[in-house]
Amino acid sequence: MLPDFIRTTGFRSAAAVAAMFAVYIALLFAIVYWRTDRYLMVRSDEVITMRAIELAASVPQRRLYAIADFLKQDPRMVQYAGLFSHDEPITGNLAYLPPDLKIDGPAQQSLFPPSSGGAAQNVRGIARRLSNGDVLVVGRKIEEAQEIAEIVGATLAIGLIPALCLSIAAGIFLGVRAQKRVGEVNKRVQRIMAGDLRERLPSHGGSDPFDRLAAIVNDMLGNIEALIHEIAGVGDDIAHDLRTPLTRVRMRLERGRVRATTIDELKTVVDQAITGLDQSLAVITALLRIAEIEHERRLDGFGDVVLMPLLYEVGELYQPIAEDKQVTLEVAPAVDATVRGDRDLLLEAIANLVDNAVKFTPSGGRVEVGLLARDGEAAIQVRDTGPGISETDSKAVTKRFYRCDKSRSSGGLGLGLSLVAAIVELHNFRLSITPGQGCTAEIACPHTV
Repeated sequence: MLPDFIRTTGFRSAAAVAAMFAVYIALLFAIVYWRTDRYLMVRSDEVITMRAIELAASVPQRRLYAIADFLKQDPRMVQYAGLFSHDEPITGNLAYLPPDLKIDGPAQQSLFPPSSGGAAQNVRGIARRLSNGDVLVVGRKIEEAQEIAEIVGATLAIGLIPALCLSIAAGIFLGVRAQKRVGEVNKRVQRIMAGDLRERLPSHGGSDPFDRLAAIVNDMLGNIEALIHEIAGVGDDIAHDLRTPLTRVRMRLERGRVRATTIDELKTVVDQAITGLDQSLAVITALLRIAEIEHERRLDGFGDVVLMPLLYEVGELYQPIAEDKQVTLEVAPAVDATVRGDRDLLLEAIANLVDNAVKFTPSGGRVEVGLLARDGEAAIQVRDTGPGISETDSKAVTKRFYRCDKSRSSGGLGLGLSLVAAIVELHNFRLSITPGQGCTAEIACPHTV
């Protein structure tokens, strides 16, 4: 059975590269061998052609000495030369005129019989008929050129072996490494599937695909873990916030049944019970509203929304409430802007911000609602002169059922800013709450039209 690393992508890729490299080296070897052999043959033909021209140009009395001198200067005995008259040798190191050598033709490959005896040699030669009828033959052995070409080929072949071994070794290394990392990932994933959401995929902090994938998955696991903890916390908060009004309803009904003696007293008890039930229903309605927004079911209703009329509408809605609390509510947009969104949802978000500002601003205080232009975006700003919130509260105030210490004594479900945050996120806007004395809530709308 083959090892597991052979089935890995890393090993297969390295093996494929090694195969392609081998094919490339083989083709390169063939080209280099052919070009080298061709070059040496051409050079050899040029040399013997020039030598034949020189010997043929010499005077007949000097030609015999020139041939003898030419052969004497060849210690490696790779040169051939001969002068023949009526196919009989006059001088040179050839036993007879090669029968397959064309006279007055180009240089060609032929079998030259040496005068010293022995087997005929494979030679590149040329034959020229002289003016007196004699035939001059000049040749050069081609074994030397073949040896050089073979040396070049052997060198390339020797270089191919370590290159292939290195490629295979790299494939084995990459395969084993990938198998090890995948095995470690599988173990972590199994623990995560078993319920350990604190587990994370291994990462070496590099930039390879494994590390980038691990970073993405780890971020996803962190978000899932946070969401699950948030869901668990929300469940506890829902139970707590529903238990209180439902307990009150039960106690009032129980007391009314025991103590009420008239129809009016029973009606009073029933009215108080209805109020408590309405409070519980308000919690459930707010949660369903947030869930609807977070699931982006309202995206189809998006359109161009002019912001300034929304601010005036919210101002008119809360002006009587602010007057009852003796709080000054001023709507003073500095600019106008149009954004892409759901008009009803944006109206609801602004109304929640203004409602909080009026609710927590003491008598004699002031609430200002404005629309500003900043860096190519519109900013809906709600400022008040209330007690403000701390930096810690400003980071957590958008969580569901969260109420800071200053708002514990006031009414409310702790869901208003959660609803605002959900609407803002649906629109890809930004919500910021500035801590300190007085509170400034701002919705930045970067996508203005």
